[in-house]
Amino acid sequence: MTTHPEITSHTALDAPLWTPAPDRKARALITHFEAWLDRERGLRFEDYEALWQWSVTDLEGFWSAVLAFFELPLRTPYERILSSDDMPGARWFEGAQLNLVDQVFRHAHLASPVIVFESEASGTGTVSWDELQRQVASVAQALRDLGVQQGDRVAGYLPNIPQAVVAFLAAASLGAVWSLCAPDMGPVSVGDRFRQIEPKVLVAVDGYRFGGKPFDRRDALDEILRELPTVTGILWIPHLDAAAHPPAQAASRTTMYWQDALARDAAWQPAALPAEHPLWILYSSGTTGLPKAIVHGHGGVLANGMVNMVLHGDLHPGERVFWAANTSWMVWNAHVMGLLGGATLVLYDGAVTGAGVEPDWGHLWKLAGRLGVHVFGAGAAIHHACLKAGIVPREIADLRQLHTVSSTGSPLSPEACDWLYSAVKQDLWLNIVSGGTDIAGGFLVGLPTLPVYTGEMQCRTLGACVQAWNEVGQAVLDEVGELVCTRPLPSMPLYFWGDEGNRRYLESYFETSKDSQGRNVWRHGDWLRLAPRPEATAGVIYGRSDATINRQGVRMGTSELYRVVQGITEVLDSLVVDLEYLGRDSYMALFIQLQPGIELDEPLVQRIRQALRTGLSARHVPNEIIQVSAIPKTITGKKLELPVKKLLLGHALEKVINRDALAEPASIDWYVDFAERYRSRIG
Repeated sequence: MTTHPEITSHTALDAPLWTPAPDRKARALITHFEAWLDRERGLRFEDYEALWQWSVTDLEGFWSAVLAFFELPLRTPYERILSSDDMPGARWFEGAQLNLVDQVFRHAHLASPVIVFESEASGTGTVSWDELQRQVASVAQALRDLGVQQGDRVAGYLPNIPQAVVAFLAAASLGAVWSLCAPDMGPVSVGDRFRQIEPKVLVAVDGYRFGGKPFDRRDALDEILRELPTVTGILWIPHLDAAAHPPAQAASRTTMYWQDALARDAAWQPAALPAEHPLWILYSSGTTGLPKAIVHGHGGVLANGMVNMVLHGDLHPGERVFWAANTSWMVWNAHVMGLLGGATLVLYDGAVTGAGVEPDWGHLWKLAGRLGVHVFGAGAAIHHACLKAGIVPREIADLRQLHTVSSTGSPLSPEACDWLYSAVKQDLWLNIVSGGTDIAGGFLVGLPTLPVYTGEMQCRTLGACVQAWNEVGQAVLDEVGELVCTRPLPSMPLYFWGDEGNRRYLESYFETSKDSQGRNVWRHGDWLRLAPRPEATAGVIYGRSDATINRQGVRMGTSELYRVVQGITEVLDSLVVDLEYLGRDSYMALFIQLQPGIELDEPLVQRIRQALRTGLSARHVPNEIIQVSAIPKTITGKKLELPVKKLLLGHALEKVINRDALAEPASIDWYVDFAERYRSRIG
């Protein structure tokens, strides 16, 4: 592992941007948790850092305390919290029988709505807890009628609407395994994901509305269904057009309309499941092959969700939580986990800049004010865009209820931190989170009892033994290293679907990192600096250390993009790199080698862009398309994505690649020259 040569320690302002008032500290769930530990376990901690140290040293003691403090509903108790601390292979809560939806519907007595929604296609509304439970029971029965049994996969092709939440909870209640893609994703991306997991039922919409424009997705669904012979049932939601009929491919499958599913009378009977029973499948791509189909279990997501979303997020029953999240992004799942704490989910289905003729970067803030949101979260890219657009949310929205703003997906610049306090609200807890799809949660998070410093995440997550390692595998403080986690978390993947012998799982996280005893250590692929503070060890993330594309929080492997680009006749070969910077927009460059005699002209550029927009998504259209004479590869044929990325980031060639390892050693020279020109251009 190597550290980034251009990154130097970011020194935050000596004075914090925000310090919690005494009443905020007293109200915080973490304060109640620490009091409970003192009263029930005889454990008292001087500060957060001491609490964190205990949580990663005594894993069984900490996670048993989490289950007991929150009184999590176990149908049968666990025999042991942690049977092994190997990674992978750790077994959590063995013997326990549970279901994640049991914890969700412990809050069914609340008078506050459980969902408040606004959609460009279907308008606005609310859903009560009673009505949500009724709908979940009815849709669960509909899934049974469509042949779904425990362990079967139920896939969704859905935007951020209440039906997506209902379908997920219904599948989970049965012990079916949920998986979801947004309808703006093209059939190539969706097919690559769902084909691996062989779903039995597809829950799908006819289309969606975005930025005031309708997008009919029935043709895309036809292509997707042709790739999914295992789908025997379709739960059909006419979302864009109430009169829309299912696509042609549905004719050979049993199709049920959503309203008919809701009309079913059904008893409330969630299944009792082992803690390691699969809950959902998320997707995160490496640089080669199909997207990784990451499987998380009921017990792990329940326990880690309570720590990440509820305890660290300080979610109280009835508080309105609004995350601007695409359903293909893990943040959608994290948002839904707010239900574990009895929060009200605010769902928005539409363009972040509104449906008007002119883009409005104040749209989400106005929505938050209009709906009385307490917690507003978005990708850092949205906060940066609002800053650049000169938006002053406190002048355009009633934000009296707002007490927390969250950010994730990519690093949040110091300028954006300052803007949030000057333009949004001075008395505001800024909760910056960094984690991943891989663990369905955060490695570095915030806490409302700690001060906020510019550009920093306040602390390491309880239970997550996070360190920054230098190039020789030593833990370092106040210098940049690789983010590693040296002990297991309950929400680490159970496995990758279809991954024989855990081969891809091991390659993805454990291939290059071991501790001094030779044990596997989780390498996450982020550049991290841990910053000692009086109250806790804070953290700064400087971007990805691997070649994965991460656009607006949605991660995608380069191989998916190559499949689209190289499907164009004129393209012989291609290579893509995606650069992330602290406080600067990401830059994605696509290098293409064309067939002999063909030159890259504007019509071909537009065809490539349109193919990526249609086959993948608009967020995966590159900033620049550049014609090259050769794509550099190793002798074994592997494209040099990471070495080219490092060249563009300023690494010296001799530290990036050994020429002797290249099939054509001279092929790298053009990229060295291009990198120098690129760095001169951006300054």
